Amino acid sequence: MDTIFQSIELLSKEKGIDPQIVFDAVKDAMLVAARKHYRTNEDLVAEFDEKSQGVQIFAVYKVVEEIQDPIREMTADQARRLDPAAEPGSEIRIYKSTESLGRISAQTAKQVILQKVREAERETVYSEYANRVGELVNCIVKRIEGQDLICDLGKTEARLARKEQSRLENFSIGDRIRCIIKSVEKTGKNAGVVISRAAAELVERLFEQEVPEIYDGTVQIKGCAREAGERTKIAVFSRDRDVDSVGACVGMKGMRVQSIIRELRGEKIDIIEYSEDPVVFATHALSPAKITRVSILNGAGKHMEVIVDDTQLSLAIGKKGQNVRLASKLLGWRIDIKSEEEKRQEVESAMAALTIPGAPVSVLIDHGLEENIAEILLEGGVPTVEKLTNVTQEELDAAGVTMEMIEKIQAAVNSYYGQFEAAAEAAAGAELVESAAVPPENDVETSPASSLPGPEAAPEAPEPTHQHPAGEEPSSASAAPSPAAENQESESDTMKGAD
Repeated sequence: MDTIFQSIELLSKEKGIDPQIVFDAVKDAMLVAARKHYRTNEDLVAEFDEKSQGVQIFAVYKVVEEIQDPIREMTADQARRLDPAAEPGSEIRIYKSTESLGRISAQTAKQVILQKVREAERETVYSEYANRVGELVNCIVKRIEGQDLICDLGKTEARLARKEQSRLENFSIGDRIRCIIKSVEKTGKNAGVVISRAAAELVERLFEQEVPEIYDGTVQIKGCAREAGERTKIAVFSRDRDVDSVGACVGMKGMRVQSIIRELRGEKIDIIEYSEDPVVFATHALSPAKITRVSILNGAGKHMEVIVDDTQLSLAIGKKGQNVRLASKLLGWRIDIKSEEEKRQEVESAMAALTIPGAPVSVLIDHGLEENIAEILLEGGVPTVEKLTNVTQEELDAAGVTMEMIEKIQAAVNSYYGQFEAAAEAAAGAELVESAAVPPENDVETSPASSLPGPEAAPEAPEPTHQHPAGEEPSSASAAPSPAAENQESESDTMKGAD
């Protein structure tokens, strides 16, 4: 039969914890079980007996002259009955049998031992994996708990939560996967190692494995922004002028980046050349859109404005704003994207807001107004001529304008508006002259010579005058008889011939 020492050693090797921790856990468990069985508040201690290979429980009493606490103290006479050499100030130990501990006490001891071992195991896991956060590990899917996956790391188990999985991925029990150690929780419901396949560090570690230039430090990864299952933007920089950072990551015929895309189940990856200049970096980060210009609005607040062509606006923003969102995360800047038309309208609106409508009051100087009066009007809050026409007498008095000044101002204003009236009258006269010079439109074109009377033109015959008897009115207002009247006369002549 295995001794308790052998059992503790096997348990320690299996859980990967220090055997002394298990020994202390067994001692604490035996003490808890003994107190519960004997129902006492005595000071109890537990010790391992090498002969019996078991745990012994003792009650400890302090030898005193006068007893103050009967549970923990005894007199010298009482102590000498147990140990003749007992003196005040020494300790007396009384053996407590562990054979009388019942089933309930044993179960309590078992629970305490398991709890102590579990705490020690968590401490061991934390100390081992706390410094490995961000490391790429290979694991096997062991079981599925709801939407979370429990993976085997070898020495311990790790949890792959649903939010740490890509939407393009679906795993089964027994699948081998590569993940990133995201965090190590020491306490709580989900204490232990938390792994992830949605973190941006996973893409960085995969590039370090696939690209030798990144592994040896020739090419550096300056930043990575990722939306798992959708798109990733990674910025790289070459420390050697002869090495193309983007080309090294892509590989010959795209072999290097394609292997990473297959690992990520078809996720799109944009490899961007890093630049210290935020304007150049933003131009690269917003690819594949073509950027017209970039303006830094607030350097301290990291706020920039990007102008693109109208046809490139949707491409720069991306599907549901994904492209600009990833670029902003990669740069660490706030990016506002506008089209050329939107920027033009914005500039026009700003200029219109800055421009004061109306003619400035200084134009009245050309119409006889003195300069000092114009300055008084400006200081009084009358910047334009239009404002001057609507100003009240109280406002003029408040500005310090006298009656003599008002007369000069009125004369200058009348002269200013008079020029527009004169110009309007001149324009109206010019329109009349132009309309008179234009000949009427006729179906038959006539030359100027045919419109003037010539020497061979026959004089116009005078209109015939018809005499009507008194009381009769002419049958027609026109001078020539109508065709109907001629027909009636011919018919009457025919009738007379017949008679």
